[in-house]
Amino acid sequence: MRRTTTTALLAALLTVGGVAGCSSDSDPDPKPTATVTKTATPSLSTAEARAACVDAWAQALLKDADLGVDEEPAACAGLPGDDRLDRYMEGMQKRNAINRG
Repeated sequence: MRRTTTTALLAALLTVGGVAGCSSDSDPDPKPTATVTKTATPSLSTAEARAACVDAWAQALLKDADLGVDEEPAACAGLPGDDRLDRYMEGMQKRNAINRG
């Protein structure tokens, strides 16, 4: 008797568990996820990076003429330090040309 009762309870639980596990979702397919492809940014040549630095200096000096050579713009990061004063001076010359023009 005990075995029959256990079997009946087990069958009832499996049936209820199967029904309770059903979903009433109207969209049975999972939503597709977006795939992001990251493209590497092409790096600038040393000459291009230097020109960008000089341009950044000119723009920075237009905003604040009191900037010193040690306050180098972020565009100059990674460029050699022995050329820092030259880049600053070229940026200042470019700023002066902009102000004259």
